[in-house]
Amino acid sequence: MPAERIPRRPPPEFQESESSMIGGVMEDGFLNVALDDANQYGPHAMIMLLFAVASVTAIILLAASLL
Repeated sequence: MPAERIPRRPPPEFQESESSMIGGVMEDGFLNVALDDANQYGPHAMIMLLFAVASVTAIILLAASLL
């Protein structure tokens, strides 16, 4: 097997959550889960963050176009 061009980094510390998706995101903190993958719901929290940022951006652009 050839050597990887970009070496992999070690995985971050990970705490399994027994809660639901919303509960797991809220128990470790939304930004901590979204940005640091504190538990298995990191990708879900990142998508929620993406929608929040996209919504705020859309509101700002819509407000700017109405002025």
